[in-house]
Amino acid sequence: MSNNDTGKYSEGIEKVQINDDTILPESSDEFVLTTHVQELADRALAYLGAGYAVHFSGPAGTGKTTLAFHIAATLGRPVSLIHGDDEFGSSDLVGRESGYKKKKLVDNFIHSVLKTEEEMKTLWVDNRLTSACANGDTLIYDEFTRSRPEANNVLLSILSEKILSMPKLRDSGEGYLEVHPGFRAIFTSNPEEYAGVHNLQDALMDRMVTIRMDHYDRETEIRITMAKSGIGEKDAEVIVDIARELRGVGVNNHRPTIRGCITIARILGSRGAHARWNDPVFQWVARDVFVNAETANVTREGESLMPQKLGEAIQKFCGPARKLGNRAE
Repeated sequence: MSNNDTGKYSEGIEKVQINDDTILPESSDEFVLTTHVQELADRALAYLGAGYAVHFSGPAGTGKTTLAFHIAATLGRPVSLIHGDDEFGSSDLVGRESGYKKKKLVDNFIHSVLKTEEEMKTLWVDNRLTSACANGDTLIYDEFTRSRPEANNVLLSILSEKILSMPKLRDSGEGYLEVHPGFRAIFTSNPEEYAGVHNLQDALMDRMVTIRMDHYDRETEIRITMAKSGIGEKDAEVIVDIARELRGVGVNNHRPTIRGCITIARILGSRGAHARWNDPVFQWVARDVFVNAETANVTREGESLMPQKLGEAIQKFCGPARKLGNRAE
């Protein structure tokens, strides 16, 4: 990817690629900034401004990563992005050997004497965490609890003493790197009951400020659905209200998320359909997104209750008997 390459990175976020490891995020016109979102951003910026790392914790689909990029755009610094991975080791964060450099000197100053010297040294390549610490970039470590705890131990000294311990193989430095004063860190994570998520170490948790996130308020979800799909407010209200109703089905159920609302809205927009009880497009797309994706494991005598619950929600929010003021819809 060439320098200054511009494109869409996350929902509502534009990016300008600086190099292979860093991007400069900018909020796009699609980013929805309601009072609720602004409050979360202001809290995070207050902690980051005081030098603390911020950790957004919450279910998938609640906008953690998009909010992290919005905050990073507000900071105005380049961003180094890391995605958590169970295969990570510390070297994947800090750096590692990458081949060798061989130097050969042949001295034939005296024609009858041939002197040869050879030197071979390993080449060290910094990875994104080291580069962010050195350059004062904003680190976004997305779903960092998917990495094994021992791989993340390198973060402890960075967040507390502002020092990154470095392997002796690195060409420069004295076994450590002083973290640039402009360095800021934003972490995101899903709940520990999610598959592939490791427990968060207490020592690391103690070095960051955790902001718990849940689904946005109704107004924000409606505005996001409209912004990401282009559908009208009335249709967006119905879709969001049905999603919020279905979240109350089951135990510890976080689905459907705002992503499901956006998916339905985009399909309706592309097909010229509407969120109405008698619209066949709305019926099948709502079923595919809200039911077939196993929104909640609620059954009776071995049969899923979600088709019934979806039908009840559609009837409640856009059925023929629904009243709007003093007139029927």
